[in-house]
Amino acid sequence: MADVNRGNRPLSPHLQIYRPQLNSITSILNRITGNALLLGALLIVWWLIAAATGPEYFAMADGMLTSVLGDLVMLGSLWALWYHALGGIRHLIWDTGRGLDADTADKMGWGIIIGSVALTFLTVIAI
Repeated sequence: MADVNRGNRPLSPHLQIYRPQLNSITSILNRITGNALLLGALLIVWWLIAAATGPEYFAMADGMLTSVLGDLVMLGSLWALWYHALGGIRHLIWDTGRGLDADTADKMGWGIIIGSVALTFLTVIAI
């Protein structure tokens, strides 16, 4: 059956039409932090392999990871770890059927954002 009204149908909405919502932003950020954690883990594995290889190679790898750029990357990885963990807890709560209304979902979204920053700060202070 052919659709003869193809030209009269509205086009699919584009991202410019939609206003970003907190839930969509936190969901996308949860996926991004999951992938970023893989990169941070690869850096730590590289550091461990360098430690097992020899003192010269370890000194080079350790120098890179403890530089200002390395510290920023590790700080970002720490934040991503807390953010991703809190996002996983939120999804576990949602899997039980709780917190699915818009108001509670927004509160949990803000809780993840604020909580991940606070926990990162507390972890840096504790170390």
